[in-house]
Amino acid sequence: MSGSPPPTGGFVRRIGLFQATAINMSQMCGIGPFVTIPLMVAAFGGPQAIIGFVAGAVLALADGLIWAELGASLPGSGGTYVYLRQAFQYRSGRLMPFLFVWTAMLFIPLIMSTGVVGFVQYLGYLAPGLGPTAGDLIGLGVIALVVLLLWRGIAHIARITTVMWVVMIVAVALVILAAVTHFSPNRAFDYPSGAFDFASTAFWAGFAGGLTIGIYDYLGYNTAAYMGAEIKNPGRTLPRAIVWSILGIMAIYLLLQIGALGVIDWKRMLDPHDIAATSVASAVLEETWGKGAAQVVTVLILITAFASVFTGLLGGSRVPYDAARDRVFFRAYAKMHPRHQFPVLGLATMGVITAVGFLIGRHTDLVTLIQLLTTVMVLVQALAQIAAVTVLRKRQPALPRPYRMWLYPLPSVVALVGWLVIYGYADRNAPGRHPIEWSLGWLALGCVAFVLWARFEKVWPFGPREVREEYLEAAERERPEPARG
Repeated sequence: MSGSPPPTGGFVRRIGLFQATAINMSQMCGIGPFVTIPLMVAAFGGPQAIIGFVAGAVLALADGLIWAELGASLPGSGGTYVYLRQAFQYRSGRLMPFLFVWTAMLFIPLIMSTGVVGFVQYLGYLAPGLGPTAGDLIGLGVIALVVLLLWRGIAHIARITTVMWVVMIVAVALVILAAVTHFSPNRAFDYPSGAFDFASTAFWAGFAGGLTIGIYDYLGYNTAAYMGAEIKNPGRTLPRAIVWSILGIMAIYLLLQIGALGVIDWKRMLDPHDIAATSVASAVLEETWGKGAAQVVTVLILITAFASVFTGLLGGSRVPYDAARDRVFFRAYAKMHPRHQFPVLGLATMGVITAVGFLIGRHTDLVTLIQLLTTVMVLVQALAQIAAVTVLRKRQPALPRPYRMWLYPLPSVVALVGWLVIYGYADRNAPGRHPIEWSLGWLALGCVAFVLWARFEKVWPFGPREVREEYLEAAERERPEPARG
């Protein structure tokens, strides 16, 4: 069966495999690895930090296969919103999709805000005298520029994204090449005593912290899935874009991490006053090819960071649109731009929250911000989607699945364990900040908001449950009728 998805709600399917992969990779390899290499070294206490990137890749691949099956069979605008709406409507009505949109309106902009924090951090290499106020104003200006560029048609956006993806590839290639030309194995593999003591509590504490940083660096492999209604041949394109982007970024990250450690003494990355701790890629270029080359590559890294924010807001702004169109979120979010056909209020709201998150991130530390956004995301996206795959296989067995998860249910089990490790370790890795409590509080507030909204809309639990299997029904309508004898 090859049934088509239902109408796309005003979106046009113009994004192909290359562009979808570019969108994912631009979002994944933004400023992330350039600012988290020192954080990963600090978590593990040495160059064995490479374990964190490998563990992050394993979790990303396991979770990516979940996204691949769901995205291929339910290619609508909004990604997780569509998947949870289809899977959990039978028992809890619109609760789960409502809670997802509620949390996504927070964690997606928070992810983007970390990119802007990193942008300003690297800008400090080009302008060492940049003060806090000037940095804040520049970061806010970057967010405003992203929103302005996105205020255009998807055809223009696809071309812009492709160009920025090329810049990203050039930036990381130059850093890797510079590291290779001056690589020292003795420096790269200068492990401290007890680095691989698997019986040590400290090792597993570092592993949990490193896994959190690692999966943060890979976040974005699902960006194209949020734009499922704009993807050409989504049943084939989305799974390939997800898997290819994860494998490609994994190779890049491993080369970046090992290469940087082969040029810069890892102990320098622990000194907050050393440029190796704040702008490690610039430090690599300065150490190898000189100050001029470091400045040029820093500019490319800034463009890469900009691209990640651009693609993240591009995909994220689609999340509340589909929910509002289905009356599961505020109706104003269903409004499309009359000319360029993009969700107006979704883009504007996420732009504002990104700005607020950026200002918060500037006055805390990046690890804390990462902990906050991951704990909020884990409950209503990561864990809920793992359940959604199984629920949909049981509830809608006839749903066309152009891609079925390899080795099912092993990837689901791996993803479940990985996300639970990240969530359970969050408070310990951010002492005094209580990210678990914040995530539970935000979720509880979302439940209260849902009850009030459901009462106003007179839907479950204050009205009948509405079951809509539109993807399955669309496939049934397009199934050829049997030949008559």
